[in-house]
Amino acid sequence: HCATEPYILATNRQLSAMHPIYRLLHPHFRYTMEINALAREALINGDGIIESSFSPGKHSILLSSIAYDQQWQFDLQSLPKDLISRGMAVEDPTAPHGLKLIIEDYPYANDGLVLWDALKTWFTEYVNLYYADDGSIVSDTELQAWWEEIRTVGHGDKKDEPWWPVLKTKLDLIDIVTTIAWTTSGHHAAVNFGQFSFAGYFPNRPTIARNNMPSEDPSDAEWELFLEKPEVIMLKCFPSQIQATTVMTVLDILSNHSPDEEYLGETVEPAWEEEPLVKAAFEKFRGKLIELEGIIDARNADRTRRNRNGAGIVPYELLKPSSEPGVTGKGVPYSISI
Repeated sequence: HCATEPYILATNRQLSAMHPIYRLLHPHFRYTMEINALAREALINGDGIIESSFSPGKHSILLSSIAYDQQWQFDLQSLPKDLISRGMAVEDPTAPHGLKLIIEDYPYANDGLVLWDALKTWFTEYVNLYYADDGSIVSDTELQAWWEEIRTVGHGDKKDEPWWPVLKTKLDLIDIVTTIAWTTSGHHAAVNFGQFSFAGYFPNRPTIARNNMPSEDPSDAEWELFLEKPEVIMLKCFPSQIQATTVMTVLDILSNHSPDEEYLGETVEPAWEEEPLVKAAFEKFRGKLIELEGIIDARNADRTRRNRNGAGIVPYELLKPSSEPGVTGKGVPYSISI
């Protein structure tokens, strides 16, 4: 959510509304500033839902900030590089998507790489339509100012890091916009819309432990109670009723698709429809997303894929591009809008 804000601000400050990259990224930025403002008012605010219902308490956002400071890198937000950096894949030109997965049955990576390739192919065709050569990238003053602001102002605390990509070629631009769009669409959908399914039943993933577990000391009164009535100790440790119901309600809201949700590839943008070649490229992208739906269904029906098929295993549908309204555990919107 927060790492996307610099992209949005720089896009509106440095690119005109007629710029092709503004038009390309515009649907990926809708409603994000609004949802982030609401989160700052009622979710991550002082004494808000996170601080009052999660184990780190008042340190929750501080810990998130430290994690960002120590671990966040723009280049590692791309799915292939993320998988490699986490030791989940190695480069292999002979393998599908150019990666060999360390765990072959890894649903997020399996489905995500198909979606990543679909996005990158669409962006490649789009960029090639507007930029004749690498020189036109370097000479685009709006584009260069946009990338400069993202790096040096939007992420001013990291402006001197060596891992920032340069923006000198068409391939550089394609990688950058694919990474940004993946973050706002596939990555956010994969970590957001399954929250209620996995944690709506709070004992499955309690957000706070209110007491320490008793020690195995006969003189400890809590240990005696644990031996006699372990369920009492468990309930004293689990979130309180108000904490549990608050988190359950929030997870239901966060996992919910509105009836007017704008799913990836579902509707062509007016600016894209005006240009026949852009519209044709978008239609190919839409076709790849429809194909992905079938690929995911087939994988979920494959009994050899034990991480997505079998007794007690929930089919993995978080990266199915479309969805019905409500809490469905699937659907990839263009933007971070909840």
